[in-house]
Amino acid sequence: MFQIDRRKLVASLALSGASTLAGRAEAQQSGASAPQPQAAPNGASGFGYESVLRRAREIASVPLTPPPALPEPLAKLDADVWRDIRFRPERALLSNNNSQFRLQTYHLGAHFRRPVTVNMIRDGIATPIPYTANLFDYGAAKFEKPLPVNLGFAGFRLQFPLNDPRGFDEVISFLGASAFRFLGRGQRYGVSSRGLVVNGGAALEETPFFREFWIETPESGADRITIYALLDGEAATGAYRFDLFPGAETALEVNLTLFPRKAGVKLGLAPLASMFFMGETDRGARADHRPEVHDSDGLLIHTGAGEWLWRPLRNPGAPEVSAFLDKNVRGFGLIQRDRTFEHYQDLDLAYELRPNCWIEPIGAWGEGHVELLESPAADETGENIGAFWVPREAPEPGKPFTLGYRMRSTLEMARLSPAGRAIGAYQTEVKASSPKEQAPPNARRFLIDFAGGDLPFFLTDPSAVAATVTATNGRILRSSLTPNPHTKGLRASFDLQLEPGQSTDLRVFLRNGSRAITETWTTPFKAE
Repeated sequence: MFQIDRRKLVASLALSGASTLAGRAEAQQSGASAPQPQAAPNGASGFGYESVLRRAREIASVPLTPPPALPEPLAKLDADVWRDIRFRPERALLSNNNSQFRLQTYHLGAHFRRPVTVNMIRDGIATPIPYTANLFDYGAAKFEKPLPVNLGFAGFRLQFPLNDPRGFDEVISFLGASAFRFLGRGQRYGVSSRGLVVNGGAALEETPFFREFWIETPESGADRITIYALLDGEAATGAYRFDLFPGAETALEVNLTLFPRKAGVKLGLAPLASMFFMGETDRGARADHRPEVHDSDGLLIHTGAGEWLWRPLRNPGAPEVSAFLDKNVRGFGLIQRDRTFEHYQDLDLAYELRPNCWIEPIGAWGEGHVELLESPAADETGENIGAFWVPREAPEPGKPFTLGYRMRSTLEMARLSPAGRAIGAYQTEVKASSPKEQAPPNARRFLIDFAGGDLPFFLTDPSAVAATVTATNGRILRSSLTPNPHTKGLRASFDLQLEPGQSTDLRVFLRNGSRAITETWTTPFKAE
């Protein structure tokens, strides 16, 4: 799941193009049977979420069917040639009725081999968008014979006047299995999302996929749009409703109902995926002019008890899994906290503009845990980070499972962890304080910079603040707090003594009396 080639994906998300239903006439002239409109089932007044629910329930009762084979020319299509197939902007759907949205589709081929049906809903009637050759500029791709009209698409994207009221910018894209990404104003693609993760991080991980979409035609001038999706896979089927609200901070409200097919599987809900290659503390000997390379630098969790947890991301030597037990979690997300260009020095990829993606549950999610997956990354082309919610009680076959949450794509951090934040973490060897002393054996010094919140208030009297430092294993030998005028905050330092080969989990937060005035910085550590 998390080793997708991001260069290929990001390039595909930069394609242009879409279609109009006028292409149906061309399909009929070619002699092929065009897709037919879908009436509302069981006499319902119009096609909507209930219609998708019925379909999900129906297909959950039968075995999963393999996808149809792609025509040979598409199956053998080179990835670079596929990226050269671009949708023609003048064919974009939703271009009439003073709509602020434009819809474009992606062509099948190369890595994207599973056909997806994309429908438009108007006046309660769902009509499939037919594939026709005049929708695309094929560039270097050449086909000896016409491709079938019922070919389908690899996915689609929506555009909106996100950054300029005179133009249309990509705001959301669905492409590849159950993957999707969305953006707010001034942002670059980074963290991505999934509809569902099954056995995430395990050898038996499965890949569910969206097999069909329905997009409601928005009213004239509307600044929101609704998308329905049908998910399928060996472990479960599902009906999804996405309500998109584009803007400076784009929001996406997700409501879903799953119909499990199998028992004994771990379902990862509201999943996110990202990339962390190197940061300020783990550059190693890499020959790279860039100090840091990552789409996200930490996992942030707002627990049900009200605590804010900050877990910096790492590029580990071997796959690692961390679980944060909670009840009725209030929110979690993968965050790009560092917004300083000089820390990245990448003019093309602009890592400082990668958005935070924040999940807020709708209703109480009960007991479970936020799971963090970190896999080794040899470069920056793969998504080696995953985060999702795992309920304590796995959904059972035959019992529908419903869930709702809001997603936000934002650069702004004021609402996320409003107290003081851990903005930097460093570690070094422990040295003796004088020639007459010896450094303690097997000790490591950690320094955590906290800033923001009420911390500037305490700079004149840092003695009013104390650091609470705990370790699940090993001994904390000493700890101290020092004002940091450069960050207008406080630097907490402590020495950890831990035997070689042993591991521990560290936690640090600052308090004024009994009141926590910062989030909790936490990380695992293994002594070498």
